[in-house]
Amino acid sequence: MVVGNDSSVTEFILVGFTDLTQLQLPLFLLFFMNCMVTVVGNLSLINLIYLNAHLHTPMYFFIFNLSFIDLCHSLVITPKLLMSFVSENTISFEGCMAQLFFFCFFVHSECYVLTAMAYDRYVAICKPLWYTVTMFPQVCSLLMFGSYAMGFAGAMVHTGDMVRLSFCDSSIINHYMCDIFPLLQLSCSRIDASELVDSIVVSTVVIMSSFIIFVSYALILSNILHISSAQGWSKAFSTCGSHIITIALFYGSGLCTHLKTSSDGSLGQRKFLSVFYTNIVPMLNPLIYSLRNKDVRLAVKKTLKRVAN
Repeated sequence: MVVGNDSSVTEFILVGFTDLTQLQLPLFLLFFMNCMVTVVGNLSLINLIYLNAHLHTPMYFFIFNLSFIDLCHSLVITPKLLMSFVSENTISFEGCMAQLFFFCFFVHSECYVLTAMAYDRYVAICKPLWYTVTMFPQVCSLLMFGSYAMGFAGAMVHTGDMVRLSFCDSSIINHYMCDIFPLLQLSCSRIDASELVDSIVVSTVVIMSSFIIFVSYALILSNILHISSAQGWSKAFSTCGSHIITIALFYGSGLCTHLKTSSDGSLGQRKFLSVFYTNIVPMLNPLIYSLRNKDVRLAVKKTLKRVAN
């Protein structure tokens, strides 16, 4: 442990998965492949949307931002995770707070982007004649600006709350990243207020976004039930299917991780569960939005023809 003159920790050690000594090489290769697939998949989807004019619609504008967030999210977490397999993975206090800030920023922003996408699907299915009027470019840009602004505000609260704490007993974080709960466990300050603030911020984000998503899909379901043709049902479900899968994966894995208690045993479980929404979900999102989407498949064919010619 490195300690400064004010008896506060200036450097942390990220344990990662080094306790699984027999699985170091397989885990390194697994996370390395995960990182490559995530980066290539999200960059490919971003480029496809940018290069193909028929994808310049509100829905793909939101998917573009979702891929950007997933790409950045992965790059904030995975490099430090991979380092823990090859050497002692130390991170400065400032670097730890920076990682925490960007992690919270991208997670909160993704919540709001998924919420905006639910509203977009509601307008597309329930108000199709008003879609181009309601979801014009300025509105979409405003929704994205609001998503990033609220993500920034949430990240500032979490990080500011953590910076004011003192760390003086241990520098070993039983995690592969600087997350809120492992850091709270290391603090030698009173953490009651910090836990309350973090709970309020997380609850506000989850409740607000979940409420809008629930209401949007309740109205969509009500509208679908009034559709008589099988073709209409199929089109409605294909329009919403990818988004529903993404929401289920992101919120499901996030809730499973954060509903655990703060005991030492559950911190270890939380570390394994958090892999799902920090590594697996960002990798799966571009696959979900491409494999099930004929517009994206068409864009791939056009782009490949353009490259071949």
